[in-house]
Amino acid sequence: MRQTVTSWGNLAMVEHDVETPRFREEAGSLLTTLVARTGTVLPHGLGRSYGDSAFNGGGGLLVTRHMDRCHAFDANTGVLRADAGLSLADLHTITVPRGWFVAVTPGTKFVTLGGAVANDVHGKNHHAAGTFGHHVRALGLRRSDGSLRTCGPDNDPDLFRATIGGLGLTGLIEWVEIQLQPITSSDMEVENMRFDHVDRFFDLAAESLDWPYNVAWVDCLSQGAALGRGIFSRGRHAVSGPLTAHPGGRTLAVPLTPPISLINRPTLRAFNTAYYNRPGASFAGRCHFDGFFYPLDGVLHWNRVYGPRGFYQYQCVIPPGTARDAVRELLARIAAAGTGSCLVVLKNFGDGAPAGLLSFPMAGTTLALDFPNHGSRTLGLLADLDSVVATAGGRLYPAKDARMPASLFTAGYPALADFRHHIDPAFMSDFWRRMGQVPERSARA
Repeated sequence: MRQTVTSWGNLAMVEHDVETPRFREEAGSLLTTLVARTGTVLPHGLGRSYGDSAFNGGGGLLVTRHMDRCHAFDANTGVLRADAGLSLADLHTITVPRGWFVAVTPGTKFVTLGGAVANDVHGKNHHAAGTFGHHVRALGLRRSDGSLRTCGPDNDPDLFRATIGGLGLTGLIEWVEIQLQPITSSDMEVENMRFDHVDRFFDLAAESLDWPYNVAWVDCLSQGAALGRGIFSRGRHAVSGPLTAHPGGRTLAVPLTPPISLINRPTLRAFNTAYYNRPGASFAGRCHFDGFFYPLDGVLHWNRVYGPRGFYQYQCVIPPGTARDAVRELLARIAAAGTGSCLVVLKNFGDGAPAGLLSFPMAGTTLALDFPNHGSRTLGLLADLDSVVATAGGRLYPAKDARMPASLFTAGYPALADFRHHIDPAFMSDFWRRMGQVPERSARA
């Protein structure tokens, strides 16, 4: 059926021919149907991609959210196999009470296993555990010729590495098998520390490598001697305590989209000042994992606060040799522009080998924040930030992007030429079109 779909950034409404399998067993036939009707297809999970990497405008969209059954879970080894549409939120209800947790999680639990693989998501523990793809043992990949390929590190490894972080372009991920990590409590031991300048972040990160989870919130409007002031947070799983998948309490929601963005210079400055000076900014204690990993999930539909024009998310990574200077420059330009978001994330990545050919993380420092969409003014600022990232040898995250130039994408992903060989010729996205990439008709089926 024809359906209009929007991204999490609410920047566009795009029409697709949509099919939604009720079960994994229906996916293959519906995939064939969509390709016959539209010529191209793209998998789509829970819609948490910010830009256009999950759009296939005018073509087919195969929505996987109902393909969410768990096939097998071994509570002795922590190996789980499930349909690609299973969300992390639902996975937690299965595994946490039995003492297992995902080895890597992004900042929201409302993502599917297939989406976590296709974007090779990362978390607060990249320096210790790498990306989600490093913990995938196997996956089932449906190609447009009808074949089902079982891929893993030791089975069809080239196609496997292309699918990890492959933006859904190598085929439909039908199921995923992952290795979980053992936990003895659903609580986290957490330490929060204020820092008064971004340079101090780098010191705290270097001092905290024995903590598996490290991240910082940054005040994006602070300038001068307080440039990049923020709160550094480090955590580890508690050694004892309850094993509960949900923290309890009420979940808030933004009920509607306001006529204008509620994120502007006055509200942002007021929030950042209050947040930086709140008592919890200096804290040592315990909290449920949900509050530590997923603070924004406590407010449903939070993306609506940016108003009807939506917002851009900007996430870059800068290599170690240029990171300190480049991050300073990025924050100075953002502060001078007087825009940004309440949630600005700064953290370091480790130097492990990437799990996928197009995996975003690399050794260095990553900065992520949202920008209300003010048209050309916002696009001009983001282009200005691009120049800093490019000069520093960095790159941007496709899953968060809605406007990066193709030249920056090409320069940032040196394995792009190898990846092209593994694209399924019937799979396509608006992001891939925008990057000027065309699937090779000779791609391996």
